[in-house]
Amino acid sequence: MGKPQESTKEVEVEVGVGASIFMIALGAILRFALPGSVLGIHFGVIGVILMVVGVLGLVVALLIWGPRYRSPSAPDSDVVEDRRVYGRRPPY
Repeated sequence: MGKPQESTKEVEVEVGVGASIFMIALGAILRFALPGSVLGIHFGVIGVILMVVGVLGLVVALLIWGPRYRSPSAPDSDVVEDRRVYGRRPPY
């Protein structure tokens, strides 16, 4: 019935990465695609600020918050092996 539910913490990290990439892209557009300024607002400066904040957010999301939300490896448990039984017929 659909894919299994992700934990809230995993979604938060994905949103952080997505928002950071969006800010980097928006900053690059403002810096390199829009020339000049309007009413004293310099698009290049705002673009650089957005790119720096986006990179910092990406670093925080991946290096600091990412490892905290990864699930620990499976605990050590007994290995169970299935064995095939020969010579038996299935009941009819």
